[in-house]
Amino acid sequence: MKVRILVVDDELSMREFLSILLEREGYEVSITGSAEEALRMMDASLYDLVLSDVNMPGLSGIELLSRIKEKSPETAVLMLTAFSAAEQAVEAMKLGAYDYVCKPFKNEEIKQLIKNALEKQGLKRENTLLKKNVSERDSFCGIIGKSQKMRELFDMIQKVAVSQSSVLILGESGTGKELAARSIHTCSQRKSKPFVAVNCGAIPEKLIESELFGHKKGSFTGAVGDRPGLFEQAEGGTLFLDEIGELPLLLQTKLLRVLQEREFKRVGDAQTRKADVRILCASNRDLESQVREGSFREDLYYRINVVQLIMPPLRERIEDIPLLIEYFCRKFQTGSQQNTTSVTPGALKKLMNHPFPGNIRELENCIERSLIIDALVISESSLPQQLLVSKMPCLTSDCDIPETGIMLEPLLEELEKKYLLKALEKTNGAKKKAGELLGMSFRSFRYRLAKFGLDSGDE
Repeated sequence: MKVRILVVDDELSMREFLSILLEREGYEVSITGSAEEALRMMDASLYDLVLSDVNMPGLSGIELLSRIKEKSPETAVLMLTAFSAAEQAVEAMKLGAYDYVCKPFKNEEIKQLIKNALEKQGLKRENTLLKKNVSERDSFCGIIGKSQKMRELFDMIQKVAVSQSSVLILGESGTGKELAARSIHTCSQRKSKPFVAVNCGAIPEKLIESELFGHKKGSFTGAVGDRPGLFEQAEGGTLFLDEIGELPLLLQTKLLRVLQEREFKRVGDAQTRKADVRILCASNRDLESQVREGSFREDLYYRINVVQLIMPPLRERIEDIPLLIEYFCRKFQTGSQQNTTSVTPGALKKLMNHPFPGNIRELENCIERSLIIDALVISESSLPQQLLVSKMPCLTSDCDIPETGIMLEPLLEELEKKYLLKALEKTNGAKKKAGELLGMSFRSFRYRLAKFGLDSGDE
């Protein structure tokens, strides 16, 4: 396909000269004498490059440039100007023109400028396409990751999405459990219907039944009218119950009935309503321990745990950290800052070595803070203090791998277990302080203890 060039100049002789010159170089050339007509032509056709005079009657070349960058930012623009109007040409370059050439010009000069402009524009397009492809390859429905654990997670989401089964999403705080739930909904047959999310731990116990099932006017003080609940709002779609472990026992019983019978009643109403809703649940608690303690119904646990997804903590997918840094940089940058931020090797090393007890949410906060301090460079000085103090254990370096090989996962689990017990020993069993010693929250520490069957249930 030929490169298409649009020549805009109010002098007929200049238009005709440039048309002949550029067609001899193999370009497909269109010409016009006004900026207004050029814009109409660009609405009808795509051009790789626009060659425009600066000073023209009506809409000027500078104004045309501004409009082109709004309409088609990937189109290269080269400005023609009289020598006395060089200041306007410099202004044009600030607005996005590739370059300018003063009249009268040499034929070879303008041919080389056009060639350079087209090459640069081609590289930009390739880079944009590459970034798009990388973005598509390394993300899934808004979840960023290319590690083995994340690829396995993406595969599992696609498999469970096509079913109507309940899914229990487990993982520490900040690992992206709601994003996983939204991905399941997006990939399901219910994607055109509502996705409704609720944090069961954020609603007062007295209000949560009304929030889920709705209420009838006058059913309690403050019920000034009939109100549909979240089950009705999610009709035909997906209801995501985050922190399901926080749900009171009485509500667990009512939720179980909805899951079994696919029907419910509003608070204070005798009418039974059907519930065509898929339930997805999530928790950062160990629900099996809650079942043993009696704070979570066993029958409800097995009802919501038909399929289980485990969200890996960030420290178990450190190869995804550079991707996430790039994503958060784009998220928090605006305007001319876009894609200009670099990360120093020292800062990247600190970020890669940090255990991130707050997971992706903590990394996001770190990047946002760093960009507030310096929008162009994320350096060690712009990172939060807790990242600058190494919390990595001093492990022995004289390890070896025998010829027969080793099983790394069990080895790492044993090491993790030893550090959990050592932290408890140092704090005389105080779990909150032990968690702080290991750079993690109390909940994360309890979750890891439970994983190894070490959680006694006390504080």
